[in-house]
Amino acid sequence: MRIAERPLLARAFALLPAGLLAGAFGYGAVNVVYAFRRVPLDVRFTFHTALMSVNGVVMQSLMGLTILSTLVLAIRSTGRLRVLAATASALAVAAFLITRLGNVPINQKIKVWAISGPPADYADILGRWEAFHFARTACALVAFLLVVATTLLPAKEARP
Repeated sequence: MRIAERPLLARAFALLPAGLLAGAFGYGAVNVVYAFRRVPLDVRFTFHTALMSVNGVVMQSLMGLTILSTLVLAIRSTGRLRVLAATASALAVAAFLITRLGNVPINQKIKVWAISGPPADYADILGRWEAFHFARTACALVAFLLVVATTLLPAKEARP
C-alpha cells in the first residue's frame, strides 16, 4: 500500500470504538439522564452508583481504544485526513479528561449520597454532572463524525 493511500485497516479500527463510545454516551444523554430525572432520588442514586461501577471499566476501555485507534489513524493518514484523525484523537482525550476530572468525582459523591442522603446543594451538583456528561458526549460524537469523514472523503483528499 502506498503511503498516500487511505489506510483501510486503521479506518476500520478507528470507526468501531469511536462509534461505540459516541453511541454509549449518546444513549446516556438521551435516555439515562432523563430517566434519572423522573425517579425518586434514592432510586436515582442507587442506580447511578450501580451503573457507574459497571460503566467504569467499559467506558474507560472505549475511550482508551478510541484515543489509540484515532491516533494510529492520524499516523497512517496524510493531509487533511491526518488533521481530521488527530482532531478526533484530541476530542477523545477531552472526553476522557472531562470524565476523569468532572464526572468521576461527582460519581464518588453520589455513591455516598446513596447511603447517607444528599447535601442541600445536590441539585447544583447533579446539574454539573449532566453538563459534564453532555460535554463529553459532544466530544465523542464529533470525534466519531471526524472518523466517518476520514472514511468518506475521496482518496485525493488524503494527499497534501
